[in-house]
This record gives sequence, C-alpha cells and structure tokens, in this order.
Amino acid sequence: MERQADYVIIGGGSAGCVLAGRLTENSNISVALLEAGGVGDDWLVNTPAAVVAMVPRAVHNWAFETVPQPGLGGRCGYQPRGKVLGGSSSINAMVYIRGHRTDYDLWAAMGNRGWSYDEVLPYFKRAEDNEDFHDAWHGQGGPLPVSSLRTDNPFQQHYLQAVTQAGFPLNKDFNGDQQEGLGIYQVTQRDGERWSAYRAYLKPHLSRPNLHIETHAHVERILLLGGRAVGVEFRQGGHVQRIMARREVILCAGALQSPQILMLSGIGDAEHLQKHGIAINHNLPGVGKNLQDHPDFIFGFKSESSDLLGLSLRGGWHLLRQFIHYRRERRGLLTSNFAEAGGFLKTSPELSAPDIQLHFVVALVDDHARTLHAGHGFSCHVCLLRPKSVGSISLRDAHSYSAPLIDPKFLDHHDDVDRLVDGFKMTRRLLQAPALSKFITGDPFTASVHTDEDIRQILKQRVDTIYHPIGTCRMGSDAQAVVDACLKVHGMEGLRVVDASIMPTLIGGNTHAPVVMIAEKAADMIRADAKG
Repeated sequence: MERQADYVIIGGGSAGCVLAGRLTENSNISVALLEAGGVGDDWLVNTPAAVVAMVPRAVHNWAFETVPQPGLGGRCGYQPRGKVLGGSSSINAMVYIRGHRTDYDLWAAMGNRGWSYDEVLPYFKRAEDNEDFHDAWHGQGGPLPVSSLRTDNPFQQHYLQAVTQAGFPLNKDFNGDQQEGLGIYQVTQRDGERWSAYRAYLKPHLSRPNLHIETHAHVERILLLGGRAVGVEFRQGGHVQRIMARREVILCAGALQSPQILMLSGIGDAEHLQKHGIAINHNLPGVGKNLQDHPDFIFGFKSESSDLLGLSLRGGWHLLRQFIHYRRERRGLLTSNFAEAGGFLKTSPELSAPDIQLHFVVALVDDHARTLHAGHGFSCHVCLLRPKSVGSISLRDAHSYSAPLIDPKFLDHHDDVDRLVDGFKMTRRLLQAPALSKFITGDPFTASVHTDEDIRQILKQRVDTIYHPIGTCRMGSDAQAVVDACLKVHGMEGLRVVDASIMPTLIGGNTHAPVVMIAEKAADMIRADAKG
C-alpha cells in the first residue's frame, strides 16, 4: 500500500504534534503523521496524578533501559519515553521551564544562526497561553496552556517557608528575567487536566482534510533515492506499508530514536553501519553521538502527613475523597504533577547561570516509582544541569523493533560528581530547615551519609536520569554535526530532524517547552522554504 503527502512526519511526540498542527494551517499542504503508539486521549494521560501509573511501566511508554553505567556502579539506568500521541508530553511531570538565556546564546555562538535567546523567545511566547503571567516574557492565546497547580496542597507553603529559613532566594517565575531561586512550578495544564502537545496542537484540528494520522505505525526506515529522502516504510497491523513525501520527511522521534531510525536507513557512521550489515547511504559520523542528559539524585523521607501521597488505609480514604473532589471541581490531589515545587541554584556564586535544579515531590519516590514503600513521605530531586559527561546512542542490531543501545555515561566525568556533591549539600540544607524537617519521621536513604565520600557513594547508588536526553543529531556546521541551523540533515535533500536530538548542548531545565519552541521555529523554516 503506497500513499503520498507533502510532508511525512515520523513521531507523534511534542515536536511532531506541533509541526503537524502548524503545517496543516495551510489547506494547500498535506501532512501524514506516523506514531508508533496509540491515541492516548484517556484518563491515564489526562489526569495529572495518573503519571505514577505510566512512568514506572510500559503504559504509553517505551520504558527503555541504558547499558550498564560504570559511573553508577554498573547499574542500568531507566529511560521512560512516551509511546503515544503527544509523546513524552503525555507522560511527563508537566513542568513548564524554558531554560536559561545563556543556553540559547551559546547555541548561536557555536555558529547556529537564529538560535539566540532573543531570537527564540518569540516562539516560546507564540506557543504559550499563560494563565498567570502577563508581561514581556510570556504569551497568551497560544495552543499550549500554562498555569499554576490546583492541588491546594499546604506542602507548597511548607516548602517556601523552608526556602526562606535555609537562606535561598525565592522566585515566582523561572521563565522571567531571572531563573535563579526556588518556588512553585507552573505546569502545562488547563482546568486541572494535563494538556499534552496532542491536546494542544492536534486534537482541535482532527477534522482537517489535509491532516492524516497513523497510530500504531512502527517506522522501519526512511526511503532514499539519489541522496534524497522520498518516503517512509512502516509496519502497521503486521503489514509493511509505504508513504511517499512530495516535499520532505521530517524526523521527530526524539533523542533516543531519531538517530536509530537514521542509522537503520543507512545514514550514520559507516563503520558502525557496516558492523550491522546495513548498506551505507550516507556516511554521517555524528549520528548518535553527543548524548547528554541530566544526572539526578533523589532524597526521600517518610512522614505521617496525609497531605502527602502514599500507601496506607488512611491515605486510601483520603484519595477517595480527593477523587470525588476532582470529579466535581478539577482541583486537589489528582491535579498534582507530584513535582510541585523546586527551582534553580548555583553551587558557586561566580557561575553565570544556575547549575542545579530541584524538584520537590509530594510523595516518597524510589527508582522511578518502580519500588514502592508503605506509608507516606516526600522527596526532593537534585539534578546537574550542564554535565560534562557525554554518551551515545548506537544500534543493538539491524532490526527496527530492537531497542537502541543507550549509553549516557552518567558520572563519567569527575567534575559532574564534584558538582553533585555540592548540590547534595545545598539540597540537604533546604530539607533540614524546620518547616520541612518537622514532618520527617524516617530517612531510608541518606541517614548514614555524612562525609563527602559518603555522598559520592550514595550518588553512585541512586543517581539516574530525570528524563531529559538530548543532542544525538546535533545542530552545527562541523564534521560531527548532523543537521544545520535550519535542521536539515547535512548532505541530504528532503530530510530534517526536529526534536530534542538537535540541541547542541543541554539547556538548564526541563526539555518539553524547548522542544515545542524548536518545532514552532522549524514550522516557520519549512513554510519559508515551501514559498521559496
């Protein structure tokens, strides 16, 4: 079976949904969107607190694992990724963070024209419909709702009080003129419901005749002809199908799978492709290199407070009451993203930007919620924003259904460990402030951690991702770059990559909002080329 569209988009995640929604605003342009997962417009996705049922297991989730990590004592890390329309925006913690001005200015300084902060800010604003902030830094009327949490949880105030007691600055808006400080996160929700990229950019436009969406469509390779991408081969319901692209194939499969699909299509490092018996269509050695991710440590404490989520009879009755409250008013516990508070700190005052980020969680989290503890508690993540460790994505074999080999090389660089030791100490200072410490009844993970060497050992035991992989199809003009500043694959025609994999360096914060920005900007680039 063979069909055609002007643009064939691989991956219905954050970037793919934005592109499909924006490009089909022109009724003369046809778009086919291929998504390996399902629609996912169900209560699990739309109820914010139900994230706890998706992240730990393969529910709307690829649920990948890394290769063994020497820096983590040989442990394999966990890499959840959305497998559903909306991608990881359908299973994430919904935290709306753009990153720091210097992140984007660095991209521009690296030779990527058009990617400075002042140049990307209009795209952040175009996407945004901010319910609370009406100023020069924010937008209203965009497809993506951004709002304050509706949990009414008193622990937000306990957290803010502890911030003041510990001597850290408060910040009401991490996306304004200053990022540094701690406070309460804004989230991509509307009226207490998750608003994924699918709900924001695609669902309102499903009736467009120029928009065609295929779910449960597993892409096997990009079809190439004479140095040009001309279509996509995918498997659906046991049958191999093809769809041809009159203008472009746009790869939006994310930092883990975009390089995998390129390599399966014969685009990548020639030696690696030959190893797996894949015919070389284009030797592009940077494909799959430059994997970067935020290494993250989690403090966890037991508590008797029923304002915190947990496993207990008392908690069960509280959850039932909260379920009724949510049904009636879309407020309360079920609107929680769990990581309700947090912020950004500098481990050294001379730094130009914060280098650690906190996520304060109103539950006891252990191993991505794959290990459960009886009772109630709270947690606090501390992640390193600009690690020096750099990893890679490579092929396990030549089969598209095999997971890629994911090697983030966590804590491979000694400086990353040193910075996280400093971040551990700063975060512990916050958690030991009276406003929070009075609720602690047990410390199952760090009670015996006192010295710097103790901290290094517990980091090795408990660090893992906070779900922000980027960089594996890096934007740039050097020999290791995969795409140019217009996100076109070097040496190819009719092929772009639009997702977190194009980021040259990690941004200082959560990656969903930046990916939406990247896709908004890419839509303008694609439309400009079409007119030309």
